[in-house]
Amino acid sequence: MPIELATLFFFGTLFILIMLGTPLAFVLGGLSVIFLYFEMGEVSFYLIASKMWELMESSALVAVPLYVFMALLLERSGVANDLFRMMHLWWGGVRGGLAIGTLAICTIFAAMSGISGAAVVTMGTIALPQMLNRGYDKRLALGAINAGGGWGILIPPSILMVLYALIAEVSVGKMFAAGVGPGLLLFVLVSGYVIIRCWIQPDLGPALPVEERASWSEKFGSLKAVFLPVFIIFIVLGSIFGGFATVTEAAAVGVFGALAASAINQQLNFKIVSAAALRTLRLTAMIMWIVFAAHAYSTAYTAMGAEQFISNLTSEIPGGKWGALLFMMVVLLVLGCVLDAVGIMLITLPVFLPLMELHGFNPIWFGILFVIMMEIGYMTPPFGFNLFYLKSVAPKEVTMKDIYWSVVPYTLIELIGLLIIVLVPGIALWLPELIFTTK
Repeated sequence: MPIELATLFFFGTLFILIMLGTPLAFVLGGLSVIFLYFEMGEVSFYLIASKMWELMESSALVAVPLYVFMALLLERSGVANDLFRMMHLWWGGVRGGLAIGTLAICTIFAAMSGISGAAVVTMGTIALPQMLNRGYDKRLALGAINAGGGWGILIPPSILMVLYALIAEVSVGKMFAAGVGPGLLLFVLVSGYVIIRCWIQPDLGPALPVEERASWSEKFGSLKAVFLPVFIIFIVLGSIFGGFATVTEAAAVGVFGALAASAINQQLNFKIVSAAALRTLRLTAMIMWIVFAAHAYSTAYTAMGAEQFISNLTSEIPGGKWGALLFMMVVLLVLGCVLDAVGIMLITLPVFLPLMELHGFNPIWFGILFVIMMEIGYMTPPFGFNLFYLKSVAPKEVTMKDIYWSVVPYTLIELIGLLIIVLVPGIALWLPELIFTTK
């Protein structure tokens, strides 16, 4: 069968089965076994088993359940409540200040957790009612939480970065370091949008009345809420970037920090720990099965002659390497509207990685672009996970239409940030080059 027809059949069958609701792990694993069998015969089963065994030997996989467990503990630790009170006291007197404070908390939470949903659910529960009660525009508030929550997969530690590093065979530590600059850039851009919008239209994010604003003693007293988050971020990222621990070891240290934070806030008990452990087991099992199946899927497509086909295909795309990059970003934007981030990663990377190597793109830089597109996928309709997380905790007066429309300006800002990183790669690459070239 010609590779063009085989590719159409290979991916067409994949999408049909996914749309029918078949679990992604079964679809990826089943199709890879079937296609490899017809391509190579019985030896293909040994090839798949070898690939699985090679992946199981990766110690970075151990980091996945640890970061998930850490995020779930932090979600219940009470840290976010203290942070929001502190941001409320410091930023409440500024137009749009509560939204900016919420974005700052999402940034801090991203640097502690590694997943997207934790910040969205937490801020949707704590910050959204406060902003709505203070007269904030619904869409401004909803969009801020949605955008900020997505940074959990961009600002390290990030579970999605761990998975990308495993598939692309790059350093997890370098991926983590590369996410710092882009994460801060997006925070500045989105915060700038909120400030400018509320300056032009003050009714969208009114400042607190003078009589309700905190005194300086209250403001400085609230800063103790920053101690625990900074402690957790320092022990996790500091141990990695300082060369004292691997990514996996740092994840274990992060779990210790989350347990300590919960204990200090008197939120540590058997019920909370057991519930977090059970959810971690379920999420990790799902992720691992999908990762194993995706490696088999990648192996199958490579065996079918994917590299030569991709090389021929890209020669037809106008614009050279930048045309190819635009093509990949558009594909990710479209897929992000209908599929989850892990699924998109495991479906597209077998095709995109050879294309990336062909055009000489830095795999770390490309990985950051990829993660940002996945982040946009989390916040865009109709099936972005953050949309449904937010709806599940939002007040009754917030409709799904409000949530859908709220993401439009924030999505455009994120795309502007992506363009800036494309034009200035050093935003993503300066920190990994600084840290890992001096070791």
